[in-house]
Order: sequence, then C-alpha cells, then structure tokens
Amino acid sequence: MSHPFLAAAESPLDEPIRHSPKHANIGRILLEMGKLTLEDAERVLITQKKLGMRFGEAAEYLELITEEDIQKVLARQFDYPYLQKADLAFPEELVAAYRPFTPQVETLRAIRSQLMLRWFSKEQRSLAIVSVDQDNGVSVFAANLAIVFSQLGEQTLLVDANMRKPHLQKLFGLQNNLGLSDILAERSDLTEIAKIDSFVDLSILAAGTPVPNPQELLSRGFTPFSKQLEKNYDVILYDTSAFNTAADALIVASRIGGVLIVVQQEKSRIADVNLLCEQFSRNGVEVVGIVMAKF
Repeated sequence: MSHPFLAAAESPLDEPIRHSPKHANIGRILLEMGKLTLEDAERVLITQKKLGMRFGEAAEYLELITEEDIQKVLARQFDYPYLQKADLAFPEELVAAYRPFTPQVETLRAIRSQLMLRWFSKEQRSLAIVSVDQDNGVSVFAANLAIVFSQLGEQTLLVDANMRKPHLQKLFGLQNNLGLSDILAERSDLTEIAKIDSFVDLSILAAGTPVPNPQELLSRGFTPFSKQLEKNYDVILYDTSAFNTAADALIVASRIGGVLIVVQQEKSRIADVNLLCEQFSRNGVEVVGIVMAKF
C-alpha cells in the first residue's frame, strides 16, 4: 500500500532524509524499532531496486511491515510521536498518545499554546498543576498535557509531586519504585528519572517511596532540586496533591512561582477556587490559568 508521504520521507538505507528534522531514514528507524533485521533490509533494498519502489512500499510489499509501522516511523521522523491503537503499552486514558487529532487533544494543544505564551515565554521552565479536589483525573490531565508538550519537541519532564496519592507510576507503567521522595531525602539522585522512549522527548519522575513527612521533605529540599532540573529540561510539570488534602501543592507552587489550577466539572465549588487563588497570590504564586478538566 502506498503512503502519501513516502516520497518526502524515504531514501535508500544509507542515505539521510534531507527533509526530516532528525535526518534519519525510514530503513534505519525500522531497524532501531526492531521491525526489520539487517537481512530483511537487504531483501527490501533488492526488491526496491527491482520493482522501482520506495523503501517503505517494498517493505510492505514483502509483508515485513504494516501501514501502522509506517505511520509510527513518519511520526518519529517529523518529531510528532504518537501510538497506534494496537500498542497497548499505555492506557487509553492517554488520549494525546493514541488520538492526537481529536477535538479533546486540540483543546490540550490550545492550552499548551496559552502556557507557552503566558508562562514559558518568560524564561520560566517549571509549572505546578494543582486541583481543588482529590481526583486522579487531574493526573491524567497532567500526563496528557506533558505528552503534547513533548510532541512539540520540548524536552519535557513530568514529576509526580503527589507523594500522598501518586498516580503517574501506574499510568506510565514504571517499574522503578524510587523517585521524588528518595531524591529529596538524599537516598537517590536524578538517575531515577525514566525516559519514555515511545514519546522521544518525554521523561517521568515517580513520587518514590511512601513517606510520613511529605511536607517537610518538600520544604527543605525542593528548591535546589527544582533548579537542578531546570538546567536539563525545557518544560517541567509538577502533578501535585489536591489543595483540599494538604499544603503540599502550596509549597511546590511557591518554590517555582507559577500554577495552573484544574477544576472538575460539576464537582469543584467556585468559592473553593477563589480561596485557592487568594492563597496562591498571598504567597507570591502567579495563577497562570484555570482549566476545567473532563478526564
């Protein structure tokens, strides 16, 4: 099956793609993905020359790859990684990964654009995401927002700063149980950050070992930790505890200076949102925006 973008995206295996931002050709990416062996690639090259096909067409002709494989390669070549429905490595709640062209994800991209203009354009790199009410839908929102930032080509780090009820480890299937709490307690270091290869420019730091004193850990060690992260990443999003459960979110936001407030439709009370905004302002935190999430 021919693909409409193959003419711009393919070349012989040993030649770079001049129009590709990563200057990587389809054959090399398929090898890296484990979709082709070197022997397969030789067969494809022979068929390509014999039948006058492009590399991807020849590989499909030989039934070595599928149309979904080509879609994945094109996404990687043009710095827009997303997953096919057949890839069950992550839950379907990560809509930005599986359905990047839906109205829901268009809204996420609009939020991303506003944040780039209102916050990150001011040479800020870190932003706390805080909800009024405890609900893991806020973590899903934070995860999807991090994905759309990474799809923009920004080196993005999503930190689970909710040490009371963490969600990101399960959401991204992380195997390591160490994370933020262990780093702040000086029991580990930044090697606990997990790079999510499926999204190229996305990394995750889990909440870490459960601790009895998250407020104290955040109060004494967060500032140098966050400054260190800002040397390595373009965008750092902190998924925090709900404001009505503890003061953890206020500590995180006050250290980095900016917050995005997430409210739940038909759940969050306007009076609580106003109180939250007042408390942040009183502590020198800029409320960059308020989002109503439906995750």
